[in-house]
Amino acid sequence: MSPRTAILDGIRRSLKRGALPPCEYDRLNRRLAAPDTAVVPVRSGGTHAEKVERFAAMVVEMQASLDRVASAPAVISAVAAILAAFGLPPSVVAAPALEDAPWAGSGLTVRFGAATAADPVSVTPALCGVAETGTLVLLSGPESPTTLNFLPDLHIAVVAASAIVGSYEEAWARVRARGALSRTVNWITGPSRTADIEQTLLLGAHGPRRLHVILVDDRQPGA
Repeated sequence: MSPRTAILDGIRRSLKRGALPPCEYDRLNRRLAAPDTAVVPVRSGGTHAEKVERFAAMVVEMQASLDRVASAPAVISAVAAILAAFGLPPSVVAAPALEDAPWAGSGLTVRFGAATAADPVSVTPALCGVAETGTLVLLSGPESPTTLNFLPDLHIAVVAASAIVGSYEEAWARVRARGALSRTVNWITGPSRTADIEQTLLLGAHGPRRLHVILVDDRQPGA
């Protein structure tokens, strides 16, 4: 018996039932192929421009910092500026997906790949941002290792304004549209935090103590 079979059999025993009949598998596969939209909060609606503004406001409300730049080349200058503002050395580990960015001449030392505990700053792309809560959606893979999202003390995430959606349901639709799912889909809302101990809010408990979002306005005029 494989570990997978043992786990599923244990779940079935706890539910006091056997394996699902074939018709139920068909129903589940249809639902996965064409998922229904649940009740979506009103705050996730509006024009795309309104969603972009709501996302920016929610990022700050969730205790992250935010830069808005007019183009992709300006991202590198924004990275250098935030390091200087925080008094950090000009050195980052970045996702390989960003290797073609104009790093040359920026004064930054850049290594591309997975992060280690010794890396203080990481830079990653985000698949999209969710206006409803100021949440970033990041996919794992060779081009964006998950360690970049959790090990460094400062996580810098880059997201395009054209990739801002209103709700979680829209974000999942973008994930599914890519085809095969990534091994990990991380949803990040503000810096890592916990209030487990005496209800005292502590940042950086399970990941980066600081989250900085660079929002790139790549929209067409009037969008």
